Amino acid sequence: MAFDARVLILAADDGRIGPLAEGLDALGWRTVTARDLASAAATLQDFPLEAAIIDIASFAPDAALRLRAAAEPRRLPVLVVGARPDTIEGADLVMSAPPHPAQAALRLEQLVRASIAEEEYHLRTTTFSLRGVDLTARPEDEAPLRILAAGSADRRFLALSNLLTAQGVEVIAAPTPYTAFDYLHESPFDAAVLWGAEDHAPALSIASGMKRNTRLYHIPLMLYLRGQTEMGLSELFNRGFADVAAADTPEDETAERLLALAAAHRRHLSIRRALDSVRSLDVMDPTTGLFTPELFAAHLGRIAEGARARRRPLSVCVLRVRETEAVAWARQGSWLDRAMPQIGAMVSRLVRIEDTPARLAKEVFALALPATHAAQARLAAERIAAVIGCTAFDAGSERSPFVAEFDVGVAEMREGEAPGALLERASADLFEQTR
Repeated sequence: MAFDARVLILAADDGRIGPLAEGLDALGWRTVTARDLASAAATLQDFPLEAAIIDIASFAPDAALRLRAAAEPRRLPVLVVGARPDTIEGADLVMSAPPHPAQAALRLEQLVRASIAEEEYHLRTTTFSLRGVDLTARPEDEAPLRILAAGSADRRFLALSNLLTAQGVEVIAAPTPYTAFDYLHESPFDAAVLWGAEDHAPALSIASGMKRNTRLYHIPLMLYLRGQTEMGLSELFNRGFADVAAADTPEDETAERLLALAAAHRRHLSIRRALDSVRSLDVMDPTTGLFTPELFAAHLGRIAEGARARRRPLSVCVLRVRETEAVAWARQGSWLDRAMPQIGAMVSRLVRIEDTPARLAKEVFALALPATHAAQARLAAERIAAVIGCTAFDAGSERSPFVAEFDVGVAEMREGEAPGALLERASADLFEQTR
């Protein structure tokens, strides 16, 4: 049977961590368990696992650091269970008790994507530094974290705010959903914590409103429970909460978990701003702001090398404007050329932060998708094509607006395959799909 585990569980026994492992398996995050550090390190060296969870009860506080070292050059997200945050080094998240499987799956997904984005950021920093472009963090990224605390005043809620303030966080209190949304629309926040009093309606209302707003959608939300809730934890996570702190969770642990969410969000935005800052530079395609063919080829080689070293998959997609009657007419009147800046902007916004979009030819685009198998890459490319295909572009006063549809080709890198050959296979697949 193929080895398809995604998460390493390091635990001396299944007493505390077993139910979490079973829950993750049921959610598709297949687990493999190691009973000691030596076998855990060997497993990480033999298989490209995506994350690790440690029941720290029987291990030294440096266990997370040792697992990270064993997984290099992959950046391994680590969740530690059974400790206080200030006693562990090298962990992305520390919890005193095992989280709900749905919560663990959500956080693992976030941590894995953040790790892949971080890897791509360093690769792209190298690519651009060779062309005289600096992608280092900007001064605004060093400002204090800003967290919105929404809900009526309560001893535990105030204690949490005081702990955050003591760590240099700017905490903005909002007693009602109305004031919360006023603050959210006035200035940026790195995270929000919502107080779940006896009536959860205000917190759920804020969460629902934020998830319907494209500007606020990605701000991580924590629900801080005051007591028991009639709603299941799975339902709460489906409502958009990134974390739920139970009533018996120590305030310092809640503060550390909230800080981890806020810092990760800040880092994500920092990387996105840095990568977007190059769109107007001379090294990019002047019309769309995407990678030029030459720059894409150079960076694809670096991505492929990193994928092989980290034993991650890599897929490339090619999107070509489909030849239709409307496109042919728009091309004659240069209306297709005029639509290209908007199309390029849409491509850049519809990909993930770690994906590399390029303009290979006048009407041909390419995407390099790290840590992505071919089936997932095809879905992503077809989604981008579908969104652009729903957009009407100006065709002048004499004709109705036209739409740009795309043909899609996809290829996943094979063992020992050169980057150029990978791109050629994706292009060949495009022609196969249009036959």
